[in-house]
Amino acid sequence: MRRAALVLAVLTTFGLAACGGDDTAASTTDGTTTVVASTDVYGSIAEAIAGDAATVTSIVDDPSADPHSYEADTRTQLALSRADVVVENGGGYDDFVATMLDAADGADPVVVNAVELSGKDAGGEFNEHVWYDVPTVRKVADAIEAALAEASPADAATFEANAAALDAQLAQLEQRIAEAAATTSGAPVVVTEPVPGYLLDALGAQDRTPEGFSEAIEEETDVPADVLRETLALFPDGRVRALVHNEQTTGPQTERVLQAAQTADVPVVPVTETLPEGEDYVSWMSANVDAVVSALTA
Repeated sequence: MRRAALVLAVLTTFGLAACGGDDTAASTTDGTTTVVASTDVYGSIAEAIAGDAATVTSIVDDPSADPHSYEADTRTQLALSRADVVVENGGGYDDFVATMLDAADGADPVVVNAVELSGKDAGGEFNEHVWYDVPTVRKVADAIEAALAEASPADAATFEANAAALDAQLAQLEQRIAEAAATTSGAPVVVTEPVPGYLLDALGAQDRTPEGFSEAIEEETDVPADVLRETLALFPDGRVRALVHNEQTTGPQTERVLQAAQTADVPVVPVTETLPEGEDYVSWMSANVDAVVSALTA
């Protein structure tokens, strides 16, 4: 439902005005290699590789906003239409990117699609939040390096060196997760949404969330009363070790679950879909790993 509303908002906004000027659009006309990322998660990865050799713009970068509810505007369309490289999540998460590129005459950027690189979308329902999967992020980084080198061959050595440094950090993070799994494997957990699912899978955690709960929250529909009761009952008797909840999507029912966990002294781990202020991807995901591991081993 949120994705459908987002695409409708994009189409409506795009019809308002097809031209205009702002700082973002102007920066794409001076010969500088430009990257536009759908969210600041991918923007951070692109910035680490681009360094000073390219300009990176992140469309969704508000840590307090729900990315699913983002309404693209003509500034977004201009930035995308003039980008050399576009980085999107794909998988239905940020459909506004493809919609606006299709509507932009002459736009021909190299598009890096994280879901396609992940190989996780085998049709049907799947968890589109692939940036919580470090191996996928390493593939995305490689693809961004290749796209930047194609756009600006003169800076290829810079992109290669920066990408190698980033990959070393990501490899270290991946190793930390693998080592932590020895202590977290089998730990039961509840999630309000499947946002951190790939990280929890890598840690070997067991998701005990009733299927209907997280599905209803993600689709912004009411959780059936019996499903909510089933979810709340998981906390008082110690059947789960932690609650991992998406801070950017809250409501009365998620608040009840949060309160139930706190009342039962079950550790609560907040997660987000975009970067907190002042963080880059590596520091942010490292903090997520530390918080989840600490909760599951408490």
